[in-house]
Amino acid sequence: MIASLHPSLLFFIGALLLWILPVLGRRILILLVPAAAFLIITQLEPGTYYAYQLFGFDLNLLRIDKLSKIFGYVFTINAFACFLFAQHLKTRYEHTASLAYIGAALGAVFASDLISLYLFWEVMAITSTFLVLARMTERSYGAAFRYVMVHIFGGLTLLAGILLQVNETGSVAFDGFTLQGLPTYLILIGFLVNAAAPPLSAWLSDAYPEATVTGGVIMTAYTTKTAVYTLIRGFAGWDVLIAVGCFMAIYGIIYAILENDMRRILAYSIINQVGFMVCGIGIGTAMALNGAMAHAFAHIIYKALLWMSAGAVLYMTGKSKCTDLGGLYKTMPLTMIFGTIGALAISSFPFLSGYTTKPMIMAAGVHEGFFWVWLILEIASAGVFLHAGIKFPYFVFFAKDNGLRPGEPPKHMLLAMAFLAFICIFIGVYPQPLYNILPYPVEFHAYGFEHTLNQFQLLMFSALAFFMLLPLLKRTRTISIDTDWFYRKGAKLFVYGCDKIFNGINNFGDRIFMQKIPALLNRFFADPSANVQKHAVRLLAEASGDESLLEGRNAEIEQRTRALAYPVGGGVFLAVVFLAVVSLLYFV
Repeated sequence: MIASLHPSLLFFIGALLLWILPVLGRRILILLVPAAAFLIITQLEPGTYYAYQLFGFDLNLLRIDKLSKIFGYVFTINAFACFLFAQHLKTRYEHTASLAYIGAALGAVFASDLISLYLFWEVMAITSTFLVLARMTERSYGAAFRYVMVHIFGGLTLLAGILLQVNETGSVAFDGFTLQGLPTYLILIGFLVNAAAPPLSAWLSDAYPEATVTGGVIMTAYTTKTAVYTLIRGFAGWDVLIAVGCFMAIYGIIYAILENDMRRILAYSIINQVGFMVCGIGIGTAMALNGAMAHAFAHIIYKALLWMSAGAVLYMTGKSKCTDLGGLYKTMPLTMIFGTIGALAISSFPFLSGYTTKPMIMAAGVHEGFFWVWLILEIASAGVFLHAGIKFPYFVFFAKDNGLRPGEPPKHMLLAMAFLAFICIFIGVYPQPLYNILPYPVEFHAYGFEHTLNQFQLLMFSALAFFMLLPLLKRTRTISIDTDWFYRKGAKLFVYGCDKIFNGINNFGDRIFMQKIPALLNRFFADPSANVQKHAVRLLAEASGDESLLEGRNAEIEQRTRALAYPVGGGVFLAVVFLAVVSLLYFV
């Protein structure tokens, strides 16, 4: 039974059970669910399960292979750590959204067809929005609205691509796409939206920092990494992804260096790191794909650790901007240590996880002769240490002391950070267990003398550059304008234009057709025969130029009106003619 149980099912059932359990039961449940799901994934045998029919297609909800399992492993490990970090929460709302969100991510990873993938894809977008809304601030409401609108666009683009692909091939199978055309490019764009590829990447840096302390930690792992999984599954070896990945790697660094808010720094760092993975997928060789998968695994762990340390600072101080922080190492030493481990891991510091995963991608680029790719990724690696390895811990825990003395966060938060820090160190020192679960044989040795020496030189150069340029890198109370500026301003202009154009037409129509014309008709049909005769007399007077004729006849008409001398049948006839003309215009 356990060998074919769908892992996401536990998360959806857990989301329902939360509403009938007391606080203690909920705290136990949210830890048991990911632990049980991890155990189930270890027992799953290769193959497809949970067959069903929809729209006349044979579909499967559960496909087991090495690619889906590695993402299943890290998704459940991260979920356990995140829920341990979130043990202080007493409300059901946020835990329910989190469980459903993670369950949908697992559903997407294990789906074997495009229709099942799309269904879980949309559930991910909806449930993750509630983690932003859960903060219940004006900024979070605005960020959640923009977040869901971007994902609606991405989801509709993906759906259009899927429908065109099914219409063209007659198949809903989700495997490597070989034909390049409008359907596959639409699917690719839908995936890249979730991967936070510029120019549609601002949703990440806009929404994640506005999520709750725990919601932000959870969101860092699933949406973008599910997109990485789909790109590996469907678009491995597509050259366009090399350029996209390199651009993402540099783009994320530039904005992370400029940013003042610590969680926005880490948000832009996600774009940078996913860029490495996308580049590896574009290279498409066995080593490159292994590197992309291994780096996704390591990234989920150390990025969650970084967001936990930032979340702990936010939880204890209520502040997120670097200009408001500093000197926290005095009263938050453990948080500082764990955050620094995460910062060094993301910087590929030797003996930490990033060092044994990310260089695989760069080595694959060199092996395939992509010198320019290697050069860009080397520059990006130096930038990572600059903004995440040094800038984040320096300005948050050291730098200017603003007199904050908050103390360490609750023990369960420290325990969650310690758990992830251990994994970062373990993978960095002994990566073989991770290499063993990768789909292809690993022919990469991280701890060669030359490579290790070069990495130390790169890191030391970045550190020297940081401290030499420190006066220029000091944080100021500024904000960075990203591509969301266009749709923030564009949306206002669109609404303004719609208001002026369509409401203007509506007001014009109301004035003419609802006020003036009914008023004229009302006056006319009050005495239609007399009004027709008055109009005829006016035309006759204008034609003859005799104004006295008009005065005399009008007096006679008024006298006959008072005497009720005009027959009712004439008015009825005119009303019937009017209704006939209106009906003819309407139906024709």
